Amino acid sequence: MTPPPRSPRRVAVTGMGLVTPVGNDVASTWAALVAGESGAGPITKFDSAQLPVHFACEVKGYDPLQYIEKKEARRYDLFSQFAMGAAVQAVRDACLEKSPLDPKRIGVIIGSGTGGIATFEENMRAFIEKGPSRVSPFFVPMFMANVASAIVSMRFGFQGPCYCTVSACASSGHALGDAFDLIRENKADVMVAGGSEAAITPLALASFANMKALSERNDDPQTASRPFDKDRDGFVMGDGAAVVILEEWERAKSRGATIVAEIVGYGATADAHHITAPAPDGSGAQEAMRLAMSSGGIRPDEVGYINAHGTSTPHGDAAETAAVKAVFGAQARKLIFGSTKSMTGHLLGAAGAFEFAICALALKNGVIPPTINQFNADPACDLDSAPNHAVKRQVDVALSNSFGFGGHNVTLAVRRVA
Repeated sequence: MTPPPRSPRRVAVTGMGLVTPVGNDVASTWAALVAGESGAGPITKFDSAQLPVHFACEVKGYDPLQYIEKKEARRYDLFSQFAMGAAVQAVRDACLEKSPLDPKRIGVIIGSGTGGIATFEENMRAFIEKGPSRVSPFFVPMFMANVASAIVSMRFGFQGPCYCTVSACASSGHALGDAFDLIRENKADVMVAGGSEAAITPLALASFANMKALSERNDDPQTASRPFDKDRDGFVMGDGAAVVILEEWERAKSRGATIVAEIVGYGATADAHHITAPAPDGSGAQEAMRLAMSSGGIRPDEVGYINAHGTSTPHGDAAETAAVKAVFGAQARKLIFGSTKSMTGHLLGAAGAFEFAICALALKNGVIPPTINQFNADPACDLDSAPNHAVKRQVDVALSNSFGFGGHNVTLAVRRVA
């Protein structure tokens, strides 16, 4: 006789670590978001005079030596330095270092859209200007996108599933979704999952600017990222990392872990439409949201907050708004559909994990961060975005949307712990 199928295992969120344009840990980042602070400002990492855009949301005052040795720092691209900082914070927050868990049952998935692009640019410049002998022998392990997952697993001795997801701005959404599935299917007990990006570089900025994807409000960077506003003109580049600890529910409870929230759903789809533009009706986004809710047994009327992909592009914000209306019907007018990218800019491959973490914190704290820079209403983006001020509201379920170039769509669903 065939045994009955086992119910999927529940998955808890037991730790977080953040390195962002508005704070270098969870507490400072959360406080800045609730206060509606912008992380945008003039670019300080290089001379942007020849570029059409001179501002971004840079990480500020980050000291990698808090987390790694000086020798290691020299051999890590900035995106790996950010990833390690966020991972160390998350592991400590979850008290994993002191737990008796089997390291073979702990895995790492850290996504990145661009990997070590700054290292690539530096070594290509050296190759062209000074010859092949000047290319660093550490170029490949510094540049490859999977190195962040690798060094985190080595740091802690975690020997479970370990890889990198690369799907543009959906990268870390896929990382968390894959980690969730691995635990539910009993292929791991704990996953260190997230994303990291350090793509504020001359080459990357020039490319995004030349495709007219970026805001060009050089005279007022702090109001440049304005998702859903009628006068939005493009996204603002951001750097940073976000890592969360996902853990099998009963195991987390048995070791006395603090459970921040429960991840309950994951939906992933493709638009199959255009390499950069979303499907106008948001059909791929619609299906991702429906799949996430279906896999989590969630009714539309339970969802009180959606952290939008909301990048501040004219077509993207309108398509996502249309998708939410199609999925939620009348409930769309009752929930908050906001974008924290108005404050942090777009963290690209790190955005999904970061915004998932913000959803979990919003459920835990009963506060929804605002969408700042809302000046002129757009009839095509007319849902409640918590404009300019945080909202105190107890929400039971939140969704986090992440959509990437290539038509990659991810929605993650998270439930409040009573």
